[in-house]
Amino acid sequence: MEKVLILGGSGLVGRALINEFKGGYEVYGTYSTTSMTSLPDDKQFQLEVQEINKLKEIISSIQPNIVISCLRGEFDQQLKFHKETAEELRNTNSRLYYFSTTNVFDGDFSKPHIEIDVPIAESDYGKFKIDCENMLKDILADTVIILRIPAIWGKDSPRWNMIKENIKDAKGIDVYSNLVCNNLLDVQLARQLRFIIENKLKGIFHLGSVDTMTQSQFFEQVITKLGSGRDMLKYNYYQDGSNTYYFVLKSTRDDIPESLKSTNKDIISYLLG
Repeated sequence: MEKVLILGGSGLVGRALINEFKGGYEVYGTYSTTSMTSLPDDKQFQLEVQEINKLKEIISSIQPNIVISCLRGEFDQQLKFHKETAEELRNTNSRLYYFSTTNVFDGDFSKPHIEIDVPIAESDYGKFKIDCENMLKDILADTVIILRIPAIWGKDSPRWNMIKENIKDAKGIDVYSNLVCNNLLDVQLARQLRFIIENKLKGIFHLGSVDTMTQSQFFEQVITKLGSGRDMLKYNYYQDGSNTYYFVLKSTRDDIPESLKSTNKDIISYLLG
């Protein structure tokens, strides 16, 4: 049975990954402050992003076949953390799966971006993710797999909880009417990653809903189906109101089956189910 180590297992994505991989894999996870009820005590480790020596001890002890990073933390510390992780895995048979973001393209909102596009970022977050992607590829070559993801939703996600709380408190929600986006569910992401791992697919993946909506359209559908009026939405323009901006990951790969892909309608139906 292959061993999977999930770095950042107590977060939204980490929890979904643990639930998906528990069947068929020996799963380990790390957490910062909140332990994971879905894993036994001997399969989880408290780990701060600056604890490099502890990280090395964990990897040495487990000797994982697969390491998945959905870690968060201060950018410089994360960069060092991932560099040390890569160095530990360099001369092993382990594969590293690294979660990146749409923000690696936040320097160009003129179009959706595909896997072969050269990243260009303006935000500190986007620039950090580009640096981390490049560093990992330099050290690990094709044994690092880059997974770029859009906004992640789940039944216990901060985004979904915010909407329900704002409805309860009759508090407005700010949305952009000219920013086109795609989205993804935590559980769908976990299933897609399992397929990628089990089929030993390599390279860069853009994972997200196959269709797009403006941010305001997505929230309109959610709010309406929850029984609230659109008047609670506070419409804004992203940058220049006369233009349409794209914060979209588009995939040109054909190795993810249609059964593992989703639309925004699928996402909304799941959240409301």
